[in-house]
Amino acid sequence: MKHYETMFIIKPTLVEEEIRQKIDFYKDVITKNGGQIATCLDMGMRNLAYEIKKHKRGYYFVIYFQTDPKAILELERLYRINEDILRFIVIKYESKKEQKAWQTLIDRANKKPEPKTKKIESDKAKPNGEAQEIAESTQQEVPKV
Repeated sequence: MKHYETMFIIKPTLVEEEIRQKIDFYKDVITKNGGQIATCLDMGMRNLAYEIKKHKRGYYFVIYFQTDPKAILELERLYRINEDILRFIVIKYESKKEQKAWQTLIDRANKKPEPKTKKIESDKAKPNGEAQEIAESTQQEVPKV
C-alpha cells in the first residue's frame, strides 16, 4: 500500500449538508477500494487564488490515506465527473523521506506535538549583546549614487 494525499475544492454554492455528503462519498470511495484513511483536514471555505468556473471561493478538504495504486484511478475518475468539484489533486509519497514527511503532516493535522530536536551548538557561538552592537555599529552604509 502506498501513501497518498488528496485535496479537493467543492463549489461554495452547496449547503453544509451537501458538502458533508460529498466528503463522505470520497471517503467511502477510498475505503471501499481497500484504502485506509489516516486522517482528514477540513480547511473550510477559503478564497481561491483565481476565479474557477465563475467562483471566487471554495470549500477545501484534505485526506491523507494509504491504498493500492489502482484505487487512485477510480478516485480521479469520480472527481472528474462530479460537477461540484472545482479542482482536485492526488499526491503520492514514494521514498522513505517522503513517507516520513507524510507522517509529519498527519501528526500536525492531528495536533500531536513534534519530537524535540537537540539544541544546536552554534548557539554558543552567537555574540553576546555588546559584541552584537559593536559588530552592527562598525558596518558602513553603501553610498547611493
